[in-house]
Amino acid sequence: MSTDLLPHFVIAGAPKAGTTALHAALATHPGLYLSPVKEPKYYLTDGRPPPRSGQRGPGDAHSAREWVWRRADYLALFEGAPAGTVRGESTPFYLYDRAAQRRLVADVPDVKVVAVVRDPVDRAYSNWAHLRADGLEPEADFLTAVRAEERRVEAGWAPFWHYRGLGTYGAQLRDLRRLLSAEQVFVLRYRQLVDTPTETLDRVSDFLGVATGVAHTVAPENVKPYVADSPRYRLLARVTRAGAALGAFAPPQVWRQASRPLIAALHAGRAPRPALPVEVRREVLSPLLPDIELLEELSGESFADWKGDTGRGDFRSRSAARS
Repeated sequence: MSTDLLPHFVIAGAPKAGTTALHAALATHPGLYLSPVKEPKYYLTDGRPPPRSGQRGPGDAHSAREWVWRRADYLALFEGAPAGTVRGESTPFYLYDRAAQRRLVADVPDVKVVAVVRDPVDRAYSNWAHLRADGLEPEADFLTAVRAEERRVEAGWAPFWHYRGLGTYGAQLRDLRRLLSAEQVFVLRYRQLVDTPTETLDRVSDFLGVATGVAHTVAPENVKPYVADSPRYRLLARVTRAGAALGAFAPPQVWRQASRPLIAALHAGRAPRPALPVEVRREVLSPLLPDIELLEELSGESFADWKGDTGRGDFRSRSAARS
């Protein structure tokens, strides 16, 4: 298949930092073509199925069955692009995974990268809440889960479990800048997408070389509820994790369909997401402060708001505040 079908740009950054919202918004632009499969994860692979050694966390092996690792299948994602459109896809882990960075740039040397970043503690907390909502995160306490990160990484849990690591944007951006020119990388803050969406989408459109004033926001689809711990939750979550483990041996859509009633039952226990205690935020943030300074140096922007004792909250609450 022709390499003319390769993407012109990718949305990278971090999961739970607004990449889904940005993907959906850019897909409204007639001059852009976003792959119908979000997060194909092609450049996380080397042309082979992802190894089981990196799928040791709950649900990892099932999730890996959805990765697009065959080149023909990846190129087929862009076959529907109208002539003259700018093609793109969204896989946030491309920024975190250095091998993915190298594969991407080797395959598409002139690629443009939109790197979406978010307060790393807010992002990690949202990441943990997402996995809890899906019944996969066994730790009911966020800080305990963060403290377990190094052990989990060594055990081969997939990147979505790397709560602190995914937020080391400075080091990630530094390594990407060694492969691409500064003009090929656009650093976008999550708060800009939430607080000033029209202006932000225009800036991204300009970076991608398409008309401004065209793309528009759509309702977020990737916002998971906070689910409080309870005996009922723990029972449903154990069943969910067992089902996800068995789902690793079935086509992905089979477990997706089967898990819907379980996920709906889990979400029935939704509750307001509690604010992080100051001492918890400080412990999670402390090792990340040097990396934030590196990000400031590389981007020329201040991220002082990330260094304080109060985060900026989740997407739903901030969007409601703007209404």
